[in-house]
Amino acid sequence: MTLLDAALTDWSRAQFALTAIYHWFFVPLTLGLSFIMAITETIYVKTGNEEWKKITKFWMTLFGINFAIGVATGIILEFEFGTNWSKYSWIVGDIFGAPLAVEGIFAFFLESTFIAVMFFGWEKLSKKFHLLSTWLVAFGSNLSAFWILVANAWMNYPTGMEFNPDTARSEMISFVDVALSPFAVNKFLHTISSAYIISALFVVGVSSWYLLKNRNELFAKKSILVASVFGVISSFFIILTGDGSAYQVAQKQPMKLAVMEGLYEGKEGAGLLAFGILNHSKQINDSTDPYIMKVEIPKLLSLLGYRDANAFVPGIKDLVYGNEKYGIEPAEKRIERGKKSVDALKRYKEAKANGDTATMNLALAEFKETFHDFGYAYFDRVEQLVPNIPLVFYSFHIMVALGFLFLLIFILTLWYSIKDTLQTKKWLLRIALWSIPLGYLASQLGWVVAEVGRQPWAIQNILPVFKATSHLSVGAVQTTFFLFLILFTILLTAEIRILVKQIKNGPKE
Repeated sequence: MTLLDAALTDWSRAQFALTAIYHWFFVPLTLGLSFIMAITETIYVKTGNEEWKKITKFWMTLFGINFAIGVATGIILEFEFGTNWSKYSWIVGDIFGAPLAVEGIFAFFLESTFIAVMFFGWEKLSKKFHLLSTWLVAFGSNLSAFWILVANAWMNYPTGMEFNPDTARSEMISFVDVALSPFAVNKFLHTISSAYIISALFVVGVSSWYLLKNRNELFAKKSILVASVFGVISSFFIILTGDGSAYQVAQKQPMKLAVMEGLYEGKEGAGLLAFGILNHSKQINDSTDPYIMKVEIPKLLSLLGYRDANAFVPGIKDLVYGNEKYGIEPAEKRIERGKKSVDALKRYKEAKANGDTATMNLALAEFKETFHDFGYAYFDRVEQLVPNIPLVFYSFHIMVALGFLFLLIFILTLWYSIKDTLQTKKWLLRIALWSIPLGYLASQLGWVVAEVGRQPWAIQNILPVFKATSHLSVGAVQTTFFLFLILFTILLTAEIRILVKQIKNGPKE
């Protein structure tokens, strides 16, 4: 890979990461707040208490502001697959495009249709039909997230497909396998759980601000009660789905798991790191201690990753240089096999063009036999297969630590809400308020772990990132990067200002 190709890849990645990061500032609040609104409106319909209607309409207003701006970044994100990643789009368009098409035709249509009914139907529809529209918006927004996350999960675990050597494209052979793979299901459940936690933190934090200001106290107390319950349930659910995600990563992406834990050398009965500081002078193949300090929970990593407390968990060194004792091939062998696969594909096409059926069939058989390592052909050094260890390691552990902090906040706000003493706990109200940005930080770090952790792959084992870019000049990508940076920053600033103004105005009496 030339320096120019490396620069193009880096800037294309940076632009896509920029768009995704800004987009994810808007999405979580949409996903979680929609269900919180549906819950509060359900209470209103059941009790007839007008206070619950006021609560619902206030959070619905904030939901609408967030949704409108979030759509813009999402559209740009999908367009970037065609502009910056045309090789990727060509190779996997038949598969990757299918869940995105389903999302647009069904889920987004459902969501966008009933949003209008939800906002403008309060005085025109019966209570029950309006409540139905609110629930449909909630299900529609989360269904949209499902199909998008299915597409993302397939990149990490390509299944339900077959590579066509004639067209050099991956073709879907089972939509069910793509949509309902264990990797996709766990990714969806874990991601929406994080979105629900952000939304619960948002509602608790904003309501805490009202209590600190001695304003709208009944509204704030009721909102905190609902959001705290929602947050506690979501927190326990994210622990459960996190366990499922860890298992899937261990089975399908062992390098990601090793990097998340800073595990250089594999071991039986591997412990889970509760806290640690990496030794940044550590190299993959030396004997230096990988940690300056660490606190470890014995055997828990083996249990989470392999459902066996004494199971062997491969480390970075094992996956790069191999481990004969545990049957782990060195990556060099996979690179050799990948080159054979690329060569077989070339011979197949040449034989087909020349009408040489015998050679064509032999080459095709060899290609199919070695295709699972096809993407390794494009690497020169085995060390290129290792993601950025410090970035993934610290992102993962900060994310986990914040997750337990949020659970504690929800439990405390719920406990004091039940005792009706929350308003006197000024320290807790201030922590709840400042936990709002921490929720977004934890969720963004989760995406860093997911996406940086699978580098250098655009599609696991099939397509490296640097082979997926479009034929663009580096200058063009740099220009659009800074244009998007300015545009998205303006949008995010506008949303925050509008939200803050609306919050300061408070719910309408």
